Amino acid sequence: MGATLRALRAVILLFGFHALNLGLLAALAALDLAAIRWAPGLVTGKIVLVSVLLAVPVVRGMFMLRTPKDEVLPGLPVTDTREPRLWALVRELARAAGTRAPDEIVLTGDVNAGVTERPRLLGLLPGPRRLYLGVPLLIGLSEAQLRAVLAHEYGHFTGGDTRLSALVVRGRTQIGRVIGRFRAKADHTVAKERARQEKAAARRKKPREIDTTGAGITYRTMAWIYTRYGQFYLRASLSTARGQEYAADLTAVRITGRDATASALREVRVLAASHDFYLDSYAGLGMPARLMPPRGEFFGGFGRLLSARALELVRLRTRLPEAPSSPYDSHPPIAERVRRIEALPADGRDDEAKGSALALLTDPEQILVALEDAVLTDEVRAFRRTDGWEELLDASMAETLTVLDTPLHRALAFYTKDRPTLDSLLTVIDDGQLWRMAQRLPLSDEAASAKGRAFREFVRPVLHDALRTMVLAEFSAHSLLHWEFSWERAATVRLPGPGEDTEAAGEALEAALDAALADHPDTGPLRALLPPARTA
Repeated sequence: MGATLRALRAVILLFGFHALNLGLLAALAALDLAAIRWAPGLVTGKIVLVSVLLAVPVVRGMFMLRTPKDEVLPGLPVTDTREPRLWALVRELARAAGTRAPDEIVLTGDVNAGVTERPRLLGLLPGPRRLYLGVPLLIGLSEAQLRAVLAHEYGHFTGGDTRLSALVVRGRTQIGRVIGRFRAKADHTVAKERARQEKAAARRKKPREIDTTGAGITYRTMAWIYTRYGQFYLRASLSTARGQEYAADLTAVRITGRDATASALREVRVLAASHDFYLDSYAGLGMPARLMPPRGEFFGGFGRLLSARALELVRLRTRLPEAPSSPYDSHPPIAERVRRIEALPADGRDDEAKGSALALLTDPEQILVALEDAVLTDEVRAFRRTDGWEELLDASMAETLTVLDTPLHRALAFYTKDRPTLDSLLTVIDDGQLWRMAQRLPLSDEAASAKGRAFREFVRPVLHDALRTMVLAEFSAHSLLHWEFSWERAATVRLPGPGEDTEAAGEALEAALDAALADHPDTGPLRALLPPARTA
């Protein structure tokens, strides 16, 4: 389907939304006329009032014709003076694709590349173009793979996709606004009805059960109608959107080669998963404690993780998702796209531009620092910078263990007047109350219905993990813990013990935990391991 036909389909779908609006308004008007003609006066007034209330969101949705504002994503704009090699590559690929180069390049902190265009006259006339390029892609891709990614994006320019998207986004936004208004009004009606019933119940001697089943049903019905059309709208535009992706893949193959394009698709998916893990386990580790890695390392550490876990990434590249991330995902499954590309004839272009894409930047370290200032919020940038990743890990774990609030703490609160502590837990165990207290933990239906030994076997692993964490918190409070940082594996804790035999200390702790949680518990071994202040 050509760009003209795709644009025509988008216009028809958008007009369909307005036809739905007019149809509903006509139905409401017909209902009002019928009520005025045949219904009693009081009933007529109620029907007309409801019709007006329902018509207002419909009319407002019809007149919201403006395309959503093109907001610039957080990022670092770079000029051709600052990054001449990157701009030269961008322009070279634009010429190869037969399209106009972007007017602006913005480096972002996401594992993504994308192009936008601000067209005029419903997308019929071109407008300013912008290329968003994620620095994590530069860190993780080869230059050949980056060329394939950019060539794919230019395929959207040559196909007119970026101009067409203005129409699709407009329709999607308008439908979403109307649905949101009807749902908000339904929620407001339910809340008012609940408040009314609660107030009435407070005056009765025998309060009735609160029932808001019928409240807001007219608003929910209208929201349901628009939701059904919205789903049709999205599904009807999906075939176009996914066709655009396949066409853009072919543009990338033509410009950069089959192998580079296929490997880029595999790698981007791996980088996205790796980057999420990196943010959670490394760069964002100190957020709860208001700590940050050294300057430039928030994004820069990602490259170290990729190098250290290269073998894990090899396995990830072979397992591609066979289904889209959602039924309304505009991108086809990665596995299907890769299969289509790899089924093309070999073109002998498998040895081009093997160097790192990050080398395209004039001063990568300076960019990594500047990107933090451009992307991170003011609050996050104000967090204390640690001197290294080891300090970040130690300080973050110490803070985490200081503010523990686990289900075990909350269950223990019923057995102590003071703040739940390890001492109070050991006392509960010594008093024979452990398994009764365990009944206050969040339990599965199967565990909650179990009795005797079966119940203990269900909850023992949960208690073991929680008790071990409380013991680590106690060691940490006495500065007796040290965490070993690693890019290759999860952080490990060095427990206090005789000499440097961490393994023996760990085995002693596990044995003491098992003894404390046995059917006939003995807290003695665990108390013997605790700091002196806790053994009294």
